[in-house]
Amino acid sequence: MSNDPVATTRRGFLGSATAATAAATLAVPTAIEAQATAGGAPGGQLALAQSGAGVAQPSAPPGPRDWTQPAAMAIPKEGYFTHEQGRYGPLYPRTPANYGFTIIAKIKPGREEAIRAYGKTIEDAVAGTPNVLAPLKLHYLRWVLFDIGNDTYFMYQGIFDTDFDKYTEDAIQLFTQTGVNTVFENLEGFPMDWKTNAPAFVKFVREHQRSSFLEYGEYPYVTADEIKKALKVKGALSTMLDQMQ
Repeated sequence: MSNDPVATTRRGFLGSATAATAAATLAVPTAIEAQATAGGAPGGQLALAQSGAGVAQPSAPPGPRDWTQPAAMAIPKEGYFTHEQGRYGPLYPRTPANYGFTIIAKIKPGREEAIRAYGKTIEDAVAGTPNVLAPLKLHYLRWVLFDIGNDTYFMYQGIFDTDFDKYTEDAIQLFTQTGVNTVFENLEGFPMDWKTNAPAFVKFVREHQRSSFLEYGEYPYVTADEIKKALKVKGALSTMLDQMQ
């Protein structure tokens, strides 16, 4: 352990300053903002979900969301608490992990290697243009191939900050603009006119969506942009303190 008082002071100051700036950067939204960013989902739904109740109760005014406290949400089988019609179907709630979906569909025979190659395509696209997927407001993507009997299935898991339908619409626009076709073209039943038929694309996604029944967030409801902003502030503070030595 170092006995250097400058280093010790620097570490303590950086830790305190980072916590303070992160708290300011990740300030919880007001009640109105929380309702808007949740796609209209009542704040009372969180308490309902945590209680394990399966029937929606009258909603309470949305309260502030404390990103410093981990949160979990149990979700009904339908994937939502109350039916609110969106552009293409029922709205799915924002959870402590933010928005997301899990798509499971059978791949076309002989397309496994094409799907794996598409993963490399995405890797190269991001390496060449790091912000190429920025319009999707993603946190994470995870793709899995697995067998059931003699058939191979594809699982697409994504966590993002926009609502379910907007993510799909943004993906269509992004792939159309970049000239990169979607990996979904390798899945059975996927509409090949997807570039000009957004409703058919969304319909496929919704039909193959498997809703979570539990989602957890160590730092709930924090967006990817807020996380990156907090890390930039931490980096700037570290650089400033390095220059002070």
